[in-house]
Amino acid sequence: MNLALWIAAGLLAVVALVGGISKTFVPKEKLERADGGGWTADASVGFVKTLGVLELLAALGLILPAVVGVAPVMVPVTALCWVLLMVGATITHVRYRDGVRIVAVTSTYLVLAVFVAWGRLGPGSFTG
Repeated sequence: MNLALWIAAGLLAVVALVGGISKTFVPKEKLERADGGGWTADASVGFVKTLGVLELLAALGLILPAVVGVAPVMVPVTALCWVLLMVGATITHVRYRDGVRIVAVTSTYLVLAVFVAWGRLGPGSFTG
């Protein structure tokens, strides 16, 4: 169970890192043309960059507290925040009719985040 939770958290951290870097550093006009990026046309630059910074923080929060042993409870808390972010992403992609593939991907990330949150709060917690 512990290995599966680490793999899921690691995968989500990579996804958050890549998404965060792209939203923070790639120009908004280029994001608009990306697959599933049509929503950025209706969002402000500040909003897109804020999401990017939140994703970068999520990448850190999913791994770093457990690795260094400082406030490991932040891992499931971050996973719960990622759940909220992915609920919003899934709804947004459905509203913008981005296609089944994009919605399936965000839904998969949502399920992985639920698994990490559940596992790290319950059977695979760092305190038990």
